Amino acid sequence: MRWLHRGVLVGLLAGAFFAPAPALAHASLTTSDPGNGVVVPDAPDRVTLTFTESVQVLSGRTQVLAPDGSAAHQGDPIADGATITISLRPGGGRGTYLVSYRVLSADSHPISGSITYSVGETSGTPTAASDDVDPALRILIPVVKYLGYLGLVLVIGPVLLLTLLWPHRLGRRGPGRLVWSGLGLVGVSTLLALWLQVPYAFGTALFDVRLGDLRDVLGSTFGAVMLVRLGVLCACAFLLRPLLRGSGGDSRTDLALLGVLGLAAAATWPLTGHPTASPVAGVSVVVDTIHLGAASVWVGGLVVLAGFLLPRATPGELGAILPIWSRWAAAAVSALIVAGVIQALIEVPSLGALVGSTYGRVLLVKLGLVALVLIVASFSRRMVERRAAETEPRGLRRIVVVEIAVTAVVIAVTSALVQIPPPRTSLAAEAGPANTTVTKTVSNATTTLRVDVLPAAVGNNSIHLYAYTPVNQPLTVVEWRGTVELGSAGIEPIEIPLLRITDFHAIGDVALPVAGEWTVKVTVRVSDIDQSTLTTTVQVS
Repeated sequence: MRWLHRGVLVGLLAGAFFAPAPALAHASLTTSDPGNGVVVPDAPDRVTLTFTESVQVLSGRTQVLAPDGSAAHQGDPIADGATITISLRPGGGRGTYLVSYRVLSADSHPISGSITYSVGETSGTPTAASDDVDPALRILIPVVKYLGYLGLVLVIGPVLLLTLLWPHRLGRRGPGRLVWSGLGLVGVSTLLALWLQVPYAFGTALFDVRLGDLRDVLGSTFGAVMLVRLGVLCACAFLLRPLLRGSGGDSRTDLALLGVLGLAAAATWPLTGHPTASPVAGVSVVVDTIHLGAASVWVGGLVVLAGFLLPRATPGELGAILPIWSRWAAAAVSALIVAGVIQALIEVPSLGALVGSTYGRVLLVKLGLVALVLIVASFSRRMVERRAAETEPRGLRRIVVVEIAVTAVVIAVTSALVQIPPPRTSLAAEAGPANTTVTKTVSNATTTLRVDVLPAAVGNNSIHLYAYTPVNQPLTVVEWRGTVELGSAGIEPIEIPLLRITDFHAIGDVALPVAGEWTVKVTVRVSDIDQSTLTTTVQVS
């Protein structure tokens, strides 16, 4: 049956190469203070960034650059759930500042981006070093993930059959090798995942893994879960040695402990994926663990059944084993479907998201394949019920091989979903308040006026006014007056209650009831006899 083992392995690995590349961000920035693009009168003492999910900071990857390119931040950023606070050096100068961030989302994917804000006036924007993901990681990360899934499948299902349904007269060398191969795959994939997470998280080259960066990854939630997985793997290997040799190890205590360790191992996958960022994280982790465990029991059991039991067991032994296995497989498939439906309802909140997102379309492909494999499984179940295996196991064996081949594709598609942002992530990002500022500048012979309207949307808006001389020096304003109007909608001038903040800066709030191109008229008085009135328009959506 070497061809069968190789076929299953090749099928799973082939699915890895044709799966989508890893997504670069499963969370997004929703708000910041100062807001993106705004001009503030005085230098703030901190910058806060708020994301759609909880995040973890990466050492040296979140910074604030002053207009001259020097570091404006001090100390390490502080993460509190979905909010990061960056302390700034006192006495920041005028001009445009760049806030560059790269953090880990709750599902262990890096998030990077930048915003700008200006103190007093705008200037040239400083630049930060690029930290794009190494293209090699787009292939290696999915491959490593699928190796881990393959290893889990080759451990859980085979161990279950060996401990509870394996005939005593048959040797365990063949299935034992299968289990050891599975343990090896899980171990190797875990070590590789830890290594690859460093360049993936920090945006460095594949082999640019520095000790400090590796230490940060090991100290993250991802690193802690991977270390737990390795510990569970070592414990399982110790307990499985006598069982796989057939020299004891079938005690109830050992079996119960193996069951607990198996659940713990399966739980390490959702703890580093989408379920941890779910709005009901506890439910998602449990459901995803059940989903993964049920799939491992079903598919792993099929491999042992087709590769070892059907060709080696007697008709009498098969007559006793197959009905029990059939009930186990039915229970595993039922758990698989129920858990999958619950998780899909959490990740895909609407029918439109199901058909209109990459995640939803891949999920539909998976559902079609699952339906196909269930049809194939129903044929094998009918053969077992008719006890056809007692006279001709080859027909059942062929059906099981087909079942394995289809489930190999199902596992590949399922694993691909781990790398695709679910619709609830993009919906959460869209629901978050946006920092949109419309800036207009208008001048006459004596005055240059900058008008910032935030968020330039129907409802309450903040208006910032800045006055400068024709040579771009701050202009001392004694009195400010301002109005907004929308003549096309018959809305007469509305007075803006303005508050003088500094000599050249005033702010005010005004409610804009409808969308349209509003006219903003501002009068600045600079002395008892000198004043100017400047007019501009702002598009409100």
